[in-house]
Amino acid sequence: MQSGFRAGHGCTSATLKVLNDILTAIDKKHYCAAVFIDLAKAFDSVNHHILIGRLNSLGFSNDCLAWFTNYFSDRVQCVKSEGLLSGPLAVSMGVPQGSILGPTLFSVYINEVALAAGESLIHLYADDTILYTSGPSLDTVLTTLQASFNAIQLSFRGLQLLLNTSKTKCMLFNRSLPAPTRLSNITTLDGSDLEFVDNYKYLGVWLDCKLSFQTHIKHLQSKVKSRIGFLFRNKASFTHAAKHTLVKLTILPILDFGDVIYKIASNTLLNKLDAVYHSAIRFVTKAPYTTHHCDLYALVGWPSLHTRRQTHWLHVIYKTLLGKVPPYLSSLVTIASPTCSTRSSRYISLVTPKTNSFFGRLSFQFSAANDWNELQKSLKLETLISLTSFKHQLSEQLTDYCTCT
Repeated sequence: MQSGFRAGHGCTSATLKVLNDILTAIDKKHYCAAVFIDLAKAFDSVNHHILIGRLNSLGFSNDCLAWFTNYFSDRVQCVKSEGLLSGPLAVSMGVPQGSILGPTLFSVYINEVALAAGESLIHLYADDTILYTSGPSLDTVLTTLQASFNAIQLSFRGLQLLLNTSKTKCMLFNRSLPAPTRLSNITTLDGSDLEFVDNYKYLGVWLDCKLSFQTHIKHLQSKVKSRIGFLFRNKASFTHAAKHTLVKLTILPILDFGDVIYKIASNTLLNKLDAVYHSAIRFVTKAPYTTHHCDLYALVGWPSLHTRRQTHWLHVIYKTLLGKVPPYLSSLVTIASPTCSTRSSRYISLVTPKTNSFFGRLSFQFSAANDWNELQKSLKLETLISLTSFKHQLSEQLTDYCTCT
């Protein structure tokens, strides 16, 4: 459950896993509560003696341990400002940030914290930690979460990592059950009450207690509008080629990041992103405001945002089939075994899990299977092919999405 600085892992895979668990709980009409844990200067607080002990417990040889001890020893830091260099200051703690070894060593250092989660679930991205649990009784959920949080805090203390209480928040995810009139407080070991919030930025994506992604899309819309405004104000300075490149490098990455996560938002919200996307295309093409969006896509040669999101989503699903995603995602999909010999039974299909509500159908495990099986009606893959070949075939299958009447 550590997604930081690992091949094939990332913010998106971690958030998809957490979101899947929360939606599955809501589908069962369970309450789900989470603590978003923030640590103060975690990378700078690593105790070298504890870290060497961790490496020793993993079976590193005495020579390797001596090498790491030397690697940490006699390090200094200084500050340079306006050509002036401060005196050196000895660095006795922390992993060297910006180094290749630093992130891996930190992961080794913090790894066993996950064992303290107990009955709750936990996911880490470097030092960003979410602890969450669910159940039919809200009181039981909060009691379990408090017990797990206490154990996690003790584990952090054993590592001499300091909890940032003011930035550690709680959230109750609830879309299908009546809102409680009063919530029991989740407290730190020092007795401070954690704040319950309705929104929290987790690994670059704003999660809200209703999982509507309204806050996230509002932030995206504002960020893109600001950049487009700057581009339009300076449009006379750019050639057509420069405009094309600027939008691809400064606008599209904002809209693409995490799009497979927030794609479950309502069409009303997603349409707000279409509006800023169309503005970006008008900046590139000089098309008037009255130009229809279908014509805009044709002018610039780009697909709609819906098609972009769907393409990225199907890439994730296929990487799951190829085993190119973390095990915590690949374990959520199962290739179906044919029950009878028919032409369609030769095609790769996935087992679609049963759900009880609309929320369950938004989970990764359901939507991945459902969307893949729908794609297979036209793609008709009998064996797994390379990711490059799949992307090529997919580009021929997907047609641009349009709500024109």
